[in-house]
Formats: sequence, C-alpha cells, structure tokens
Amino acid sequence: MANFYLPVELTSVQKQILTTLVNLYSVYDFSTNEKSIKGESIAKETGKNAGTIRNQMQSLKALKLVEGVPGPNGGYRPTAFTYEALDISKFDTPAEVPFSHNGISHPDILPLELTFTSLNHPDLCRAKVRVLGTLRDINQFDSVKIGPTPISKLTVEGKVEAKDETHGILILEIDSISAGPKSDTTYL
Repeated sequence: MANFYLPVELTSVQKQILTTLVNLYSVYDFSTNEKSIKGESIAKETGKNAGTIRNQMQSLKALKLVEGVPGPNGGYRPTAFTYEALDISKFDTPAEVPFSHNGISHPDILPLELTFTSLNHPDLCRAKVRVLGTLRDINQFDSVKIGPTPISKLTVEGKVEAKDETHGILILEIDSISAGPKSDTTYL
C-alpha cells in the first residue's frame, strides 16, 4: 500500500503546533539522544496546555504530519509531509543566511524566503520574510538584518511592521538593500 499525503486544511492551532515542532526540531541538539521534541517543549513555546498538545498530536499523527517516538527520550518528529503542509523546503544542509535582530545575531532563525511586496512604491519598500525559528522575542519597530545571501550576497535591513508567528512571517519596512560581488561558483 502506498504511503502518501493528501493535503488538508489545518486549523490555526495545528499550524502553530507544527511550525513550533519544525522550529524546535531544526535547532535541537541531538548529540546525546535520538532527535525528538517533547510535547511539553511545544506547549511551553506555544503557550498552550500540554493536554491540548497531546490531543492535537494524535490528530496530526493520523494525518501523517508527525511521528511519535516512544520511550523516555521520546516525543515527536515532523515528517516529510509536515514540510509540505507548511510549504517549507527541507534541505539536508541548508545554506547559512545570517539573521540579526536589534544588532544581535540569531543563528537559530533561518530565513527561507524574501519577497518584496511594494518595490515600485515611490516612498516605501516593504518585504515579507518567511523564516524557520521562533519569532517570539521580535516586536514591531525592532530592526532586522538578513544576509548576505549565498549567491548574490544580498543584504536587507529594515524595521518590523508586523509578524505572524503561526506562519513564521515578518513584514519589514526596508531601510536598505545591498548586494556584494557574486561568488565564483557557477550555477546552472
């Protein structure tokens, strides 16, 4: 029997839990035990009750969006379908794109996508940034710097206008955009 995922409409709570699971999973130090995230960690990060997390995880397991890991070091792991449901590309070794907030580097936040939403506006340039990592400590009007990116050496700096923690999105009012010399590597 084939194992495949049928897209479903997730609730905002389910999206928040899955996003938190992926965020915690991406920065988890698994040097001492098998990589899994405890429900209590997800509850703490989301501000939800641990019982709510357990109940939602049962539904998400039935949808093949999470995998349960039994035992004392057990917890949950995202499946490949999780990344698909959240529209996140999963890389074995993603390129490092620096992210800083109010002048402090945050290696636990990985920018995934940058979209300019008002590039042709005469007085304002905005961008939507989708990240992997928690945005809990980032607030409106905080300064953010993203880059340089691997190939074009693009660096974007701006102020946070809004954030959507459930989807890992920041809306920035851009202060500056710069690009350095391209790398010597040729990509086809």
